[in-house]
Amino acid sequence: MRGIKIIFWTLWRIWFYILMTIPILIMFPFLVLSILTESGYPYFFKMARIWAKFILFGMGFRYTIDKEQDMEYLKSYMIVANHTSMADIMLMLAVTRNPFVFVGKKELSKIPLFGFFYKRTCILVDRSSSKSRMQVFERAQKRINQGFSICIFPEGGVPDDESILLDTFKDGAFRLAVEHKIPIAPITFGDNKKRFSYTFLSGSPGLMRVKMHKHIETAGFVADRKIIREEVREVIYKQLLQFESVKNDN
Repeated sequence: MRGIKIIFWTLWRIWFYILMTIPILIMFPFLVLSILTESGYPYFFKMARIWAKFILFGMGFRYTIDKEQDMEYLKSYMIVANHTSMADIMLMLAVTRNPFVFVGKKELSKIPLFGFFYKRTCILVDRSSSKSRMQVFERAQKRINQGFSICIFPEGGVPDDESILLDTFKDGAFRLAVEHKIPIAPITFGDNKKRFSYTFLSGSPGLMRVKMHKHIETAGFVADRKIIREEVREVIYKQLLQFESVKNDN
């Protein structure tokens, strides 16, 4: 039985990368045209959402969304969520209509084909370089000024320890939100680690639960931004505990 599972997981992981590639090849000319100018980004974002939904459907993932508050279309937000899976990228695109720009690790730019568009449309960060982190703020500020939202996974990566439910949050997302007076939109992904973690021999098709929380306003916020950082983390952490308490056998 273990041998059958290993074969399934191996083929399933390969299938994931095939699914990543197919829509990019089909839409390639339109994707290239959309990244030639910054004004084309909203069109790129629409195609990215098609790409994401194609992958989720093809992998056998289905998702449910529980919204406490809708985002106003074309309003800028700082979107933050817990991070446990590469599927977080696809699910975030699938559930969010507002055009946003990812802040993500530069290592993903090495993925063939996907990386070509990733490094031209996302804000890449080398977390070991203070210069790179400062450039992230400059690029993010520019995108916010253009009316886009920013999406950051504030844990700064996937926790190395599998037992960690939610790692500590870095300051960057909250500093940007406070400085630009844009609302923070916390989102909790309940099942992505179970469905498609970074552990190769793991995962399965099934349900992905999403909780889109009430927004946290930053306009007029004068206290230490660490307070708002911990407030957002507590919102996501409590929801993760709630998800954990409801057994999900789907």
